[in-house]
Amino acid sequence: MELQRITTHYDPTEDRIRLTAEDETGTSIVLWLTRRLLNRLVPVLLQWLEHRNDDLDADTFQSFAQQAADAARLPQDPVREDASSLHWLVRSVNVTRGETVSLTFHHTDAHPTLNLGARLLRQWLGILREQYEKAEWPLDCWPAWTAPHARGIQDELMQ
Repeated sequence: MELQRITTHYDPTEDRIRLTAEDETGTSIVLWLTRRLLNRLVPVLLQWLEHRNDDLDADTFQSFAQQAADAARLPQDPVREDASSLHWLVRSVNVTRGETVSLTFHHTDAHPTLNLGARLLRQWLGILREQYEKAEWPLDCWPAWTAPHARGIQDELMQ
């Protein structure tokens, strides 16, 4: 099952991140991600982004690249679950890195995959960081260049 679109939302009742996802056939599923799992996943994804541009000043480049990805984010209708949507607690995530990042979410019954290029990954990480803030979770796994205020400072420097 290859996921085509996702909507990321913090659910305060579950104290988890909810990914409502749609596959290539339009079928929706709900994947639940715990903070513990995400705290391990986020640094791996950020590391992939950081190593794509080793020859540049890392923090400045990452801040500008994140700002560009955030600016390119277009509003979309959220993925909606329907009555037949399955709900799965994700137990682990395999990350395959190449030209894109492939995330395979493991549950007992299935292993849906999400493929993201650098820009889409940055956009999703920006959304995910916003959900961390909404959840009032510690931001220990997030480097300074991902902070919205860091990207705002870059805006001021460019003017």
